[in-house]
Amino acid sequence: MTDSKYFTTTKKGEIFELKAELNSDKKEKKKEAVKKVIASMTVGKDVSALFPDVVNCMQTDNLELKKLVYLYLMNYAKSQPDMAIMAVNTFVKDCEDPNPLIRALAVRTMGCIRVDKITEYLCEPLRKCLKDEDPYVRKTAAVCVAKLHDINAQLVEDQGFLDTLKDLISDSNPMVVANAVAALSEIAESHPSSNLLDLNPQSINKLLTALNECTEWGQIFILDCLANYMPKDDREAQSICERVTPRLSHANSAVVLSAVKVLMKFMEMLSKDLDYYGTLLKKLAPPLVTLLSAEPELQYVALRNINLIVQKRPEILKHEMKVFFVKYNDPIYVKLEKLDIMIRLASQANIAQVLAELKEYATEVDVDFVRKAVRAIGRCAIKVEQSAERCVSTLLDLIQTKVNYVVQEAIVVIKDIFRKYPNKYESVIATLCENLDSLDEPEARAAMIWIVGEYAERIDNADELLESFLEGFHDESTQVQLQLLTAIVKLFLKKPTETQELVQQVLSLATQDSDNPDLRDRGYIYWRLLSTDPVAAKEVVLAEKPLISEETDLIEPTLLDELICYIGTLASVYHKPPSAFVEGSRGIVHKSLPPRTGSSESAESPDAAPSGAPPSEQPAVIPTQGDLLGDLLNLDLGPPVSGPPVATSSVQMGAVDLLGGGLDSLMGGTGFTAPSAVMPANLGPPPSGGLGDLFDLAGGVGTLSGSHVAPKTVWLPAMKAKGLEISGTFSRQVGAISMDLLLTNKALQVMSDFAIQFNRNSFGLAPAAPLQIHAPLAPNQTVEISLPLNTVGSVMKMDPLNNLQVAVKNNIDVFYFSTLYPLHILFVEDGKMERQMFLATWKDIPNENEAQFQIKDCPLSADAVSSKLQGSNIFTVAKRNVEGQDMLYQSLKLTNGIWVLAELRIQPGSPSFTLSLKCRAPEVSHYVYQAYETILKN
Repeated sequence: MTDSKYFTTTKKGEIFELKAELNSDKKEKKKEAVKKVIASMTVGKDVSALFPDVVNCMQTDNLELKKLVYLYLMNYAKSQPDMAIMAVNTFVKDCEDPNPLIRALAVRTMGCIRVDKITEYLCEPLRKCLKDEDPYVRKTAAVCVAKLHDINAQLVEDQGFLDTLKDLISDSNPMVVANAVAALSEIAESHPSSNLLDLNPQSINKLLTALNECTEWGQIFILDCLANYMPKDDREAQSICERVTPRLSHANSAVVLSAVKVLMKFMEMLSKDLDYYGTLLKKLAPPLVTLLSAEPELQYVALRNINLIVQKRPEILKHEMKVFFVKYNDPIYVKLEKLDIMIRLASQANIAQVLAELKEYATEVDVDFVRKAVRAIGRCAIKVEQSAERCVSTLLDLIQTKVNYVVQEAIVVIKDIFRKYPNKYESVIATLCENLDSLDEPEARAAMIWIVGEYAERIDNADELLESFLEGFHDESTQVQLQLLTAIVKLFLKKPTETQELVQQVLSLATQDSDNPDLRDRGYIYWRLLSTDPVAAKEVVLAEKPLISEETDLIEPTLLDELICYIGTLASVYHKPPSAFVEGSRGIVHKSLPPRTGSSESAESPDAAPSGAPPSEQPAVIPTQGDLLGDLLNLDLGPPVSGPPVATSSVQMGAVDLLGGGLDSLMGGTGFTAPSAVMPANLGPPPSGGLGDLFDLAGGVGTLSGSHVAPKTVWLPAMKAKGLEISGTFSRQVGAISMDLLLTNKALQVMSDFAIQFNRNSFGLAPAAPLQIHAPLAPNQTVEISLPLNTVGSVMKMDPLNNLQVAVKNNIDVFYFSTLYPLHILFVEDGKMERQMFLATWKDIPNENEAQFQIKDCPLSADAVSSKLQGSNIFTVAKRNVEGQDMLYQSLKLTNGIWVLAELRIQPGSPSFTLSLKCRAPEVSHYVYQAYETILKN
């Protein structure tokens, strides 16, 4: 009969019966009883009451019974630590049993019992097992050391187990070596600073010898360990590669990927002139191709890894294009990944083949796949110049199919082709215009509007086309509205006489009727440009556009190098470094490829540049969503584009006469005037905060509008200060901090001789001048004073950090009160950090200094948030959009020189933001978060 019978009984009083059976003298009965206990435990019943009875059954020679008892013990030792100590003697005895299986079983169970009290009793048995004559016991004991280290690291170090583990690397049995390596790697990961795996050529030689004889998982441990080794020269790297290469033909895909990782890493050190380098490239292709004949899930993992390998060394798979052609029964995730790799491998030699394939994919039924295929045709045109013409005609054929989503994708990619090859394919614009009515997706509409605006002079009815979009302006998405605004301004600059009304209409829609700050600001900029200096407007709006680069979705080079070191792990599937998705990733060391050896190629090969200096020939890269901070730097680090110098006189004129005829020169005297609601024709000095103040053009040097000021609150009630009531708030204007006070005399006598003093505080705040109240304060009289403050007073850490204790004296008495100042009054004006500096500092500050907060009920857009915070000296260093979320990277600096870096994650449409703060003084973070809350919600 099978063991299923143990799971079917559910009698009452069962525990009592089991107790009796466990104490029976008959061995068979005992074994049956333990099986029933384990069955009950497995289905979730609490059988911990039987602990002493089960433990008594440990004294047996029967291996099956012993295994069952040990299983029970592992489960309940944590909840019954005092009882578990009873079992220690048996463990100690079992570790000396003549049967190696029992010795190994005892040591394995000891490692699984995670009870502090017991660990010290286990040291002696473990020490014996580590030196046991049987390799099975030694390999089990090696893993037990790693488990014990997890429970009590100090104990393992004091007992010298780590040195014993290191000795096991030289063991004669390959499985013992593999487990010792696995245990040391595990311990080293949680303690990156300890140099446990101190590898040298001798130990590497032993590992390579063991590699041929151990199990597949042992091989993976050893290969992963080899990947962390840095050979001393290219000869050693070549010798290791030669001994690892046979692993490429292993049946287990994990072993293959681990071997590929070692080879990819050590190839960095080999000169490309070597014959061996070429041989190695040839050997790497077949195993990668073989991985693609596995089941879809494995294929996907292989494809994600191949994607990285192809970006690093496309030459490995350049002749294997056919294996990436999509099969009809591939799941969608495999299809999309194959498509991506096809484009990366596309070259002049195989482009005809690729295009024929892509054209076929574009007639499939799967909409996502078709879209990606049409985009892929566009990417091929940009990548392989010789194929551009063929790609464009393929796209035109697809447009003729009139399938809505195909047409829209085709228009989006044709826009990019126009950018890459100006003045070559514009003859197709007429065909595109025929499909205007069918466009309903924002990206396609925006692309079409861009094309119409950019080539307005070639399209006779450009104004009518753009006007047709303008009718539903407010229903369009922001992307389309912005594109439409720019296109109409371009059209106006090209055909000023015919489109004056159109441009006036769009500017008024964008500035008056829109509540989107991006749109409004762009509208005002164009308005002001057109009205002050039409020539400058032409140079800015119709400037030469930079050509787009061939590969816009390459992974940023330093990130790619790091990911190559993680081939075969989750990081290579996510295309993100482990620090981006592992919780509590303090133990993660950033890996990088070894520097290339000095070979003759360094002069001409872009790959030969050391990882520090990016080679000039590499295509410009738009970072992917992999490393979020990824490279902020790549966003726009080019030299600033020098625009036309703006003459001050015309700027002054613009501020006074915003649209009162500044365009006449452009239009031959047609009076082009602003809608009066926005700006009267003759302004005089611009009102503060109005349009005139938008760019501080009138005032020469801009005055800061100042940070957020909270309303005054009562700090010292009259009851506590013999009739003197003090209300106040703090403010920061143009770099100066002040305490704004309201003193009210609610007593019956006159008050005079006022003075104020602060206690020592966290940031050294102190009055910069005496409290000056010129006339005595009569009963029921109120006086308002602004007391200037500085931060050069004595410093003492307060709790809370922003607590300020104040003493106020007058002719009646001295009164004391304390108040909390908002931290943003201490944010200085030069708190905007350089982008490279920001990235370096963010990486440099340890992860444990990072704090995360939620800001709720704040329905603002990213741009509104950015401008609001800038008013209080929180500066946006860079902005990115990652998976539909806006990420703002911000910096601020406190008066005492402490920098705080922030990452603000905004999900459009959601009123909750996630704020991550990093700072070398983490105690400041909570108060900075309070400042964010205060500023954003007021």
